[in-house]
Amino acid sequence: MDKIQLIATAAFGLEAVVAREIKDLGYEDVQVDNGKVTFTADLMGICKSNLWLRTADRVLLKVGEFKARTFDELFEKTKALPWGDWIPEDGEFPVDGKSIRSQLASVPDCQAIVKKAVVEKMKLKYKRDWFEETQGRYRIEVALLNDIATLTIDTSGAGLHKRGYRTLSNKAPLKETLAAALIMLSYWNPDRVLIDPFCGSGTIPIEAAMIGKNIAPGMNRSFSAEEWPVIPKEFWRDARKETHDLAEWDRPLRIYGSDADGEVLKLARYHIEEAMLEDEIHVQKLPVQELASRFEYGCIVCNPPYGERLGEREEVEKLYRDMGKVFGKMDTWSHYIITSNPEFENLYGKKADRRRKLYNGRIECTYYQYYGPRPPRQTKKEDGEE
Repeated sequence: MDKIQLIATAAFGLEAVVAREIKDLGYEDVQVDNGKVTFTADLMGICKSNLWLRTADRVLLKVGEFKARTFDELFEKTKALPWGDWIPEDGEFPVDGKSIRSQLASVPDCQAIVKKAVVEKMKLKYKRDWFEETQGRYRIEVALLNDIATLTIDTSGAGLHKRGYRTLSNKAPLKETLAAALIMLSYWNPDRVLIDPFCGSGTIPIEAAMIGKNIAPGMNRSFSAEEWPVIPKEFWRDARKETHDLAEWDRPLRIYGSDADGEVLKLARYHIEEAMLEDEIHVQKLPVQELASRFEYGCIVCNPPYGERLGEREEVEKLYRDMGKVFGKMDTWSHYIITSNPEFENLYGKKADRRRKLYNGRIECTYYQYYGPRPPRQTKKEDGEE
């Protein structure tokens, strides 16, 4: 089992970011499609990709792919795949499914057929008629797109956005994977100041600090594939040790969060402590209208209210006008703002240097990017760093 194919699933708009992360891990054979990035790896790749990918939703093992226009085709071609190489005789293997623009449109039927085909293949492998399904979890997915069936096993378990530090949430939390992507799509680097003036429960500042210190996002959580006998335990042990060795624990950072809502800041402080980053991130109660900084250069990265709910539109429109005035005074800074409001640029009072379509959950958004001047090389003193 020298080479395997893995699929890192991604929110629409983040595929290129995920692909860049995969290449940074050292994997070259990378194919980008809508909502997913496929790459060739080895067994250690399952460990590394789960531990390190910041912007992917989950990592799937690709067992097979084929054309299937009839239920018979789906059954026979699924049965022909090497399920016993991955699933032990007492493994639990539920089947999920989805179908888009395919003749086999009934997802429940496709799931049932795949389940039956896998059972039949397991019977041949293990010479038994009944499987207890008590050890380990091997969640199979049959995904049909334009009559092409892709069969995968989920290696992640809980979605990769679940880093482990956010145990409480506010009413509209930003997913950790999207927050990381906003940072990675900006020109921020660990030597620069970062402010999130709508920090809410703290996700953007925490993800920035983890990126700045090179802390692997999966360092403090577990994954389904850790229970798989086919992956030697020492692979996970070595991969986790590497995450500790590569973390830059002592790297100083200047990351600030603020919010007008004092209650939500209690959540932010709690999550920052859970992530053990309280020495790196300073948060305070502050309306955006009062935002200012003693630093000459830096980045604002934020997810302000969108005005999606009834009765909020006028309030949000005023907020965007205020942001334009306040951020405009910080004209040596770069500003990065995600919102679903189509009138944002008009209200803000300035056209963005670059726009990128992203999705916050199911909400189609635009990431507006305003580039400030490049800081001079001697920024450490000019920034006012103490």
